[in-house]
Amino acid sequence: MKLKAIQQTFHEALDAEYDKREVDHFFFMICEYYFNFKRITLALEPDYSISETEAISVLDALESLKQHKPIQYVLKTTEFFGLEFQVNNSVLIPRPETEELVAWIIESDLDKIKKPLRILDIGTGSGCIAISLANKFTNAEVFAVDVSEDAIIVAKQNAEGNKVNVSFIQADILSVDTYKNANFNLPFDIIVSNPPYVRELEKLQMKSNVLNHEPHLALFVEDHDPLKFYKAITKLAKKHLVNDGLLFFEINEFLGNEMVDLLQEHTFTHVELRQDMFKRNRMIKGIKKL
Repeated sequence: MKLKAIQQTFHEALDAEYDKREVDHFFFMICEYYFNFKRITLALEPDYSISETEAISVLDALESLKQHKPIQYVLKTTEFFGLEFQVNNSVLIPRPETEELVAWIIESDLDKIKKPLRILDIGTGSGCIAISLANKFTNAEVFAVDVSEDAIIVAKQNAEGNKVNVSFIQADILSVDTYKNANFNLPFDIIVSNPPYVRELEKLQMKSNVLNHEPHLALFVEDHDPLKFYKAITKLAKKHLVNDGLLFFEINEFLGNEMVDLLQEHTFTHVELRQDMFKRNRMIKGIKKL
């Protein structure tokens, strides 16, 4: 079957929903994933054909896209901070703004913190933050927590695939007694979290590919207490961070001022609110002082 004809089928099915360039991007991502076909090949060989088996795989992927399934879930993989991560609907798809958060941690002045580092990632999902930091800080002791057993399974696979050591903990950070749990009875140099922060009232602004496919457990909080995870994690950080230890969060862009207040109320110093590439308040840092 001619690949050019299948590409046209993609446009007929998806152009009403997506930009034509994005449809082409989907098409070539799928072709490369299933049979290592490069985009330039079709330009050089416009009559290029694929087997019936290969065509079935590509058209099955198209059916998933027609149901607004994210391309990362269709291919079951995505890239984050130069590493490959397996993803499914048990974990959020890693976002570019989370890469910015990881970059901020790596670029931070860590001279006041002992080496090697001990790092805790709370709400790890696919493990993208913890694994990226373990890959960068090769001597660090990295721990990662998630309430979801299915997410922990995915994160462990990703740690194996990227050949890093991360200690994974299944726990509900809202209810775990960190004084009695040996996994938390350690001094941490860095605590980082990208917890659920989308308010229920914001659901109407979300695209169906997110709303209908990504795990709500990792996305949403009640409107009346949108900072509940941040409050719990900030209290934990106050207990378990070393002096001059760093606390990092990815945050809801509409709650930046509230997050500054929260960290300052818990006596974190040098609180810094940072914007992402789209000029939205999306991350915050504080330093613990005894």
